[in-house]
Amino acid sequence: MISFLGLCTQNLIQTIKYILKGNLKYKDVMTTAAMISYDSLPIALSIVFISAVVIALQVSKQFLMSGAESYVGGFLAVALIRELAPGFAALAISARAGTAISAEIANMQVTSQVDAIKTLKVDPIGYYFAPRIIAGAITVPMVVILAELFGILGGMIISYFTIGLHPNRYMASVWAWLNTRDIYISLLRGVVFGIIIPLVCATQGYKTSGGAKDVGISTTKAAIKTTVFLLMADLIITFIFYVNFI
Repeated sequence: MISFLGLCTQNLIQTIKYILKGNLKYKDVMTTAAMISYDSLPIALSIVFISAVVIALQVSKQFLMSGAESYVGGFLAVALIRELAPGFAALAISARAGTAISAEIANMQVTSQVDAIKTLKVDPIGYYFAPRIIAGAITVPMVVILAELFGILGGMIISYFTIGLHPNRYMASVWAWLNTRDIYISLLRGVVFGIIIPLVCATQGYKTSGGAKDVGISTTKAAIKTTVFLLMADLIITFIFYVNFI
């Protein structure tokens, strides 16, 4: 994993150089952005929505028994914005779009399409990595924001039907507990996750060799490694921004 992290870092630096040279094609960025965000949006929103509903089911009656039912919305909003929505949305995008990126580049590698790009004197890492990383960094935070809204909405609906909590009281606690700083940090998580997903998956796909069987193996490894790196990044961000506020 350490050597793979070093390889990812090298590819990221090479990609940044490619972008700074003005070689990036924005049409490719838009196409990739649709694949990463729009195609992954239903599964990401569904996962966060269901997770919020489950948490609301678990805690609403407990809050009601202690006379703190009006705080359900604030509790759920903080949990979603600080951790659950960015994490679950990133994992969903990784499962949907990240594996597709890895399989696509791995297939190009084993069918010698990457070598054909090299013969045209085009940097294959910059050519394949740049539009995917830029698209991920831009669109994943958008998916995160929508996932947070859907999660809060799901909690409000289930709180109303389980303990009769009025939406006005629910939203009042959301606004009382919500911190603009938390929203900014969640967007930062989205940007970081949006870079990690295509970077790790593209790197794993690019180092693939062999045949069709190896493409499947590489895709599986990409999914596993992306999950590990996402969790590591999440831990680092939480430690940096929240360790002094616990």
